[in-house]
Amino acid sequence: MIKVAILGKPNVGKSSLFNRILRERDAIVSEKAGTTRDIKKREVSLDEDLEEIILLDTGGLEERDELFNKVKQKALDVAKEADLVLYMVDGKTIPDEEEIKYFRSLQKLGKHIILVVNKIDNDKMMEKVYDFYELGADEIYPISVAHNRGVGKLIERIKKFVPKKPKTFEVSEFEQEIPLEDLLNEENEENLEELKEIKVAIVGRVNVGKSSLLNALVGEERAIVSDVDGTTIDPIDESIWHNGWNITFVDTAGIRRRSKIKDIEKYALLRTEKVLEQADIAVLVIDAKEGIVELDEKIGGLIDKHKNGVIIIANKWDENSEEFHKFRDEVYYRFKYLYFAPFLVVSAKTGRNIEKLKETIIKVYKNYSKRIPTSTLNKWIEEATLKHHIPTDIGGKEVKIFYATQYKTKPPTIALIMNRNKLHFSYRRYLVNFLRKKEDFEGTPIVFVARKKGEKNEEY
Repeated sequence: MIKVAILGKPNVGKSSLFNRILRERDAIVSEKAGTTRDIKKREVSLDEDLEEIILLDTGGLEERDELFNKVKQKALDVAKEADLVLYMVDGKTIPDEEEIKYFRSLQKLGKHIILVVNKIDNDKMMEKVYDFYELGADEIYPISVAHNRGVGKLIERIKKFVPKKPKTFEVSEFEQEIPLEDLLNEENEENLEELKEIKVAIVGRVNVGKSSLLNALVGEERAIVSDVDGTTIDPIDESIWHNGWNITFVDTAGIRRRSKIKDIEKYALLRTEKVLEQADIAVLVIDAKEGIVELDEKIGGLIDKHKNGVIIIANKWDENSEEFHKFRDEVYYRFKYLYFAPFLVVSAKTGRNIEKLKETIIKVYKNYSKRIPTSTLNKWIEEATLKHHIPTDIGGKEVKIFYATQYKTKPPTIALIMNRNKLHFSYRRYLVNFLRKKEDFEGTPIVFVARKKGEKNEEY
């Protein structure tokens, strides 16, 4: 797939164009300069006859402080890897020396560059385009992302760089001699391979090392790391292959107390919730040096709310084994509702336990997507009820479980068909713990749904 990178100074409309090409609101858009800091990367199809492209939205090119310098350098590094560069400018301004310097540095890369002049909202503003001819661009496209003016022509031009999809040919006589059963087996194996995907959300407070952890997991400087709180605003993601699994990591914006959420960070909080909704596994990152605070517990509550598989890790760990046991005990005391989560200490800086974390992610996902045969499940439920009888209801009437069946995975969700549509929370907890003794469900919640025959399910 070809890579198309969008570059330019802050607040020229790069993220808006990114969203327009994607045909969805993905990148956070704000009038505040510097909203985009990390690299947003998405695969998108421009035409059903063409291969997909990798579209990259970069942070603004600006020299202001250490953080902005890192953002600028990351954007320039992306341009080096791109096949096509869309350099965006604000059509309501005129190019200054800094703009000319950035464009000249991109030209030296030898890449094909299209100069995109944004905010040309009407025909009267077309004369503003001439101000940018001094940049020496081979191609100039005036557009207005806000009014969707000229964007279609730009996309059509981008399509010229995209290879067509390979044609499908009819099966040859030789291939037709392969037994149908063998072809089906091969197809099933391919489908199973395609399904081996895990989505992992990396969540936690601001400045606990989530971006450093992402970089350590993928083995490259994918996310910008800075001591400035709230460096990551947009969730950014990167995929790796590990032992036959395609694992996509999403580094979310750090969460702070609601009273301290600043301007665009309120969008970041909403995006973090959205990422958890779509993720299989949540990796909750705690700062080992600062210890556990109340906000860590609240973030854990978000994971509990979305019923993700979960791994708790203490980052920046450099203590001894005695301190480990003490810290682990505090983790399970403070996160009682995530008692089933494995706990690891890691160091994104030194790489300590990073490989172990990858293996743990795969193990937790297998448990998260585990399905128990109905016959086995009913045998266990029967054994559990014989060992500890179900309490009677408020009226003193007997409560019975007729049978159980697991009807959903991710997380394992079990329906209990009963003569009542409720089950006391303490007995539900007993059944959950009983199942955990019978089967490895480490890292995943177990959900019970009580249903009275003929009535609607009630999920606990």
